[in-house]
Amino acid sequence: MAKTIVVTGGSAGIGLAIAQRFAGTGWQVAIIARDADRLEDARKMLSGGGAKVLAISADVADADAVDRAADRVAAELGSIDAWVNNAMSTVVAPADRITAAEYARVTATTYLSQVHGTLAALRHMKPRNRGAIVQISSGLAIRAAPLQAAYCAAKSAVTGFTDSLRAELIADRSAVSLSIVYLPAVNTPQPTWARNHSGREQILPDPLFDPRLCAEAVFTAVTKPQREFWVGRSTAMMAIGQSLAPERADQQAATMIADMTGEPVPDRAGNLDQAVPGPAQIDGPWPERAKSTRTEIFSSRQRDLLKAGTAGALVSVGLAAGYGVSRLLPRTRS
Repeated sequence: MAKTIVVTGGSAGIGLAIAQRFAGTGWQVAIIARDADRLEDARKMLSGGGAKVLAISADVADADAVDRAADRVAAELGSIDAWVNNAMSTVVAPADRITAAEYARVTATTYLSQVHGTLAALRHMKPRNRGAIVQISSGLAIRAAPLQAAYCAAKSAVTGFTDSLRAELIADRSAVSLSIVYLPAVNTPQPTWARNHSGREQILPDPLFDPRLCAEAVFTAVTKPQREFWVGRSTAMMAIGQSLAPERADQQAATMIADMTGEPVPDRAGNLDQAVPGPAQIDGPWPERAKSTRTEIFSSRQRDLLKAGTAGALVSVGLAAGYGVSRLLPRTRS
């Protein structure tokens, strides 16, 4: 019997790329998003290769709607084998120009949506003691960037929730796997849909990555689970820099504003409160810049080795410098 995966935010961008990756290998796919027309376009695209696809219109900020969607998937496609929490929203603006209501909505769609999806998945997976849950996060959860305070905070909350839950699953000896995939800047339509009242166009800085590379990381997280996956060397460098030299990382982030903004534009309401009409498409406005090499995916095991190697190198440099200084100091006679 074919396995079943649920992907939230599955009608465009990274979510659609994930759904396409699994549909292409024989999985049954359920996609959840708000815009019914785009969902139907995505369903037709995914089912064109013969996959069984269920499209469900729901707002993932609504816990009851997510629960109903999970029950419908189980009723129509069978047991849920994997669940990917991918839906998100953001507001591009200085932190003090984001309203309380906007902070609340980004929190609901980007953080609480992952809580709702995870709890719905666990309700179906824990009785069978199997399944894989994947949280889609961002390098900005590790090293926050300017003009993205609401989004960075919500993604950081995902890490806290997931780490706490993972410890509980370990204590319960549960076979349900729980992974986080940290993403870099990705070429999706999201920058053209996001609410923006920064006064300037949002530009995703290089290196920029192909959504299909992110989908490959998720496929690995489901089929060969590990604690975390990093996509893109930029994600790895951000994490290492934040760990080893956070004040320097602050200074570096402050210089990024010019690279992250373009021409002056009027304020845009975007898709924060309701979906923006548009086609079911994976790629954003900069396909010529997007990198897709498979070597840009790092697992948590590789990350730990990289961090250990970097720390070891710094210690070696420090010891060597200390030894050199000691040779220059005058010796005392006893």
